[in-house]
Amino acid sequence: MKPRVAIVDDHTVLVQSIGRLLDSECDVVGSYGDARTFLADVLHISPDVVILDVSMPSMNGLDVARELRRSVPSTKVVFLTMNEDADIAAEAFRIGASGYVLKRCTASELVTAVREVMNGRFYVTPLLTRDLLGTLETHHGGRQPRQLTARQREVLRLLAEGRSMKQAAAVLHVSARTIAFHKYRMMQQLRATSTAALIQIAVRERLV
Repeated sequence: MKPRVAIVDDHTVLVQSIGRLLDSECDVVGSYGDARTFLADVLHISPDVVILDVSMPSMNGLDVARELRRSVPSTKVVFLTMNEDADIAAEAFRIGASGYVLKRCTASELVTAVREVMNGRFYVTPLLTRDLLGTLETHHGGRQPRQLTARQREVLRLLAEGRSMKQAAAVLHVSARTIAFHKYRMMQQLRATSTAALIQIAVRERLV
């Protein structure tokens, strides 16, 4: 029996391409450009695998994955994204993802990822493996909770310099949503209730 796959990505042309790519091996039960519409339908379509982008306008993919973990925990999540940030990939796996593939990878790699997760294994693109392992070690290798990753320190330093998230994104050549992810992740780690409080803690504890 073919695995039932749902695709959630706000780029319509890409969704159509993914559907054609998977058609021979999977039963594509739904294609969605809006994450909230997908979540409203997910119990009805019962996908085995969800192929999900990280950055979407109505709701980011990490939050979608968290909701799926609560509502349909047996469903596998494979992220297909342009985001090459190892911190975000690590967060994806921490919240229950089974795969992480970059959009610039070969088309066959996505098929391989679906096969792997359907066989109960994890899949991460080789382009990110080394950076991802380093990030996971940072969070689980016995370091103190208030220590930050190299990328988090870069973001925090730029915010402390008075740059907006958009300006910080331009400096680091990432999206503003990626900067927002790091900012709110650090706020959680450092128990800061605002950007100003985050910077104060960082300066006081010499994190920047």
